[in-house]
Amino acid sequence: MRKIIFVLFGLVIVTGFLLPIEFVKEASAEGPSIDIHIPLPLPPPPPRIFIKPPEIIVIPGSPVFVAPHPDVDIFFYDDYWWSPRGDRWYRSRDYNGHWKEMDGRHLPDFVRHAPRNYRTVYKHEHRIPYGQWKKQRNHGEKVKYKKKAESKHEERREDRREEQKQDKHGHGRGHK
Repeated sequence: MRKIIFVLFGLVIVTGFLLPIEFVKEASAEGPSIDIHIPLPLPPPPPRIFIKPPEIIVIPGSPVFVAPHPDVDIFFYDDYWWSPRGDRWYRSRDYNGHWKEMDGRHLPDFVRHAPRNYRTVYKHEHRIPYGQWKKQRNHGEKVKYKKKAESKHEERREDRREEQKQDKHGHGRGHK
């Protein structure tokens, strides 16, 4: 019996160097007892849960996408993947990796209000293969950027036309 207690005590001492442990010694009618309190770490970030790239569902009327999974909610919005775990949220650039815990104040409203019952509500929505979705998304970003650049170019062109009109009527640059 002493040998078992000695071994257990040794394990507790060794573990004490690795984890913060709080010992409370109590006396009871049955004899002395020891309570060990080990502070539990935060819940781990979402694991890598997809064996292959996920299919994507567009949430109608929202800029949020969802990667349906039976166990974990994973949403995509504004170049990030978002996943809740208990009362904490995690964010990653990749659907399958390097999750970082986020303060709730930095959670986008679109993600915060994304429907959690999407598994039933959008059960029959069209699912887009990840590769196709990524190409469309990248193409959409390029088109959006191109349109923005064209718009600025068109504005500059309009400004030049306006200046030329003023020059023809003698009201342009250089007149006093």
